[in-house]
Amino acid sequence: MFMTLISLCFEVHQPIRLKKNFFWEGLPLKEVVPDLREFYFDGSENRRIFERVSDKCYLPANGVILECIKRWDGSDRPFSVAYSLSGVFLEQCKKFRPDVLDSFVRLVDTGRVEVMEQTYYHSLASLYHDKREFHEEVRMHKELIWELFGVVPTTFENTELIYNDEIARTVDGMGYRAIFTEGVVADPNHIYRPPNTDISLLLRNYKLTDDIGFRFSSHNWAEYPLTADKYANWLSATPGQCINIFCDYETFGEHQWVDTGIFEFLRHLPDEVLKHDNLRFATPAEIARQIIPERELSVPNHVSWADLERDTSCWLGNALQQACFIYQNRLEAPVKESRDADFISIWRTLGISDHLYYIFTHGGGPGEVHSYFSPYGIPYDASVTYFSVLCDLHYRLKKKVHLADSPFLFATGVDQFTGELVWSLAGLQEALKTVSIEALQYHSERGDLAFWAETSLAEPDLASKLSKFSKLKGERLRKSLLKAVELALSEAK
Repeated sequence: MFMTLISLCFEVHQPIRLKKNFFWEGLPLKEVVPDLREFYFDGSENRRIFERVSDKCYLPANGVILECIKRWDGSDRPFSVAYSLSGVFLEQCKKFRPDVLDSFVRLVDTGRVEVMEQTYYHSLASLYHDKREFHEEVRMHKELIWELFGVVPTTFENTELIYNDEIARTVDGMGYRAIFTEGVVADPNHIYRPPNTDISLLLRNYKLTDDIGFRFSSHNWAEYPLTADKYANWLSATPGQCINIFCDYETFGEHQWVDTGIFEFLRHLPDEVLKHDNLRFATPAEIARQIIPERELSVPNHVSWADLERDTSCWLGNALQQACFIYQNRLEAPVKESRDADFISIWRTLGISDHLYYIFTHGGGPGEVHSYFSPYGIPYDASVTYFSVLCDLHYRLKKKVHLADSPFLFATGVDQFTGELVWSLAGLQEALKTVSIEALQYHSERGDLAFWAETSLAEPDLASKLSKFSKLKGERLRKSLLKAVELALSEAK
């Protein structure tokens, strides 16, 4: 008998929210700030919400899943699930509710739970032109998953299933065997191969997923009430190689409250599914191993599971969102040149996709969903808060690293750029240690560094010193440049 593989997957994420009155309370640009993270982020509100959702969703849902795994343990068709847990969710577990983390560890220890990979900060880093931050956040997430669970993920789920051919090639190059996206791009019940890759593409069955996530408690739905046996019958009658059910974990107990019967539905679902001889549960990794991709599938434009449009307009659909996204992205190089772990962590936390999600202005049904999750009254308040925090971070960066108005690009000749650039005096100090002598001599002879120091760094004294080195060569030039820059940095402090 042909067997359809059922994967039950959950995205588990909680954002780290900003102080929503940050601007209106006059906090930007304050000089004395003992703890910058506490200055920007609403610790008490983040704790309150995390503890509420832990009690309503995470602990009871984990309890039901563990009960189902144990009930079918030893069967020739065992019950299994998969989780995609953001790094910032796991951070909050450790900080606010270690018992929630322990409950996830117990689930993984059964051997019936797959842990998928994603970006640590549930960010839009995959949309940056420079993919180094994306690689770094994935590396951070991989290390955290190993530290907490002792497993190495092989399936990748990008933030909210954001995907296109380029992302598939990037993830394939990082060694992952499978990647998820939304099932609007093809028949979701088959496995595909992205062009020029060796990775398997799994598609979420959004209709069957949304029957649980959005329609479960709707009395206006023709199929209400949804019972486990009815749902299992639908799965059994669905043609295809696999059916990927992938929803927010907060569906259970938080979005669909306990009195809707959502936990009883989850508790009985494995039993009802396994009454059908043509169905069995499998993790995404198992599906990727067992099913050969049916055909090549190209997805040139970005898709996601967000809203009705199923693209990136959820985060980048208006000018306010785009401005904030660009601003946050432009701070990447200066932040990293600071070599300050707190600054880098804060900048990355400001890259959590939810900050842009709250600035959605299109209204209608999707607007109601955005408003439900947003801590702000209106999206314009969200944009004021987010942009003012970015401005405040920018201000502190300028002070800390002596930030330039524009970057300096190193070259060895006209249009012969080395690929190295710096945004600050601190960045210049580090770059001078490794940039080729050929490039240093080229710029010194032309007076480029002196010109940049005067016009972009607003450092006329440094510019004057740098202009005197035009005749120096080799390591003597490097040492002289470094000494001048180090002196300017010490004077700036």
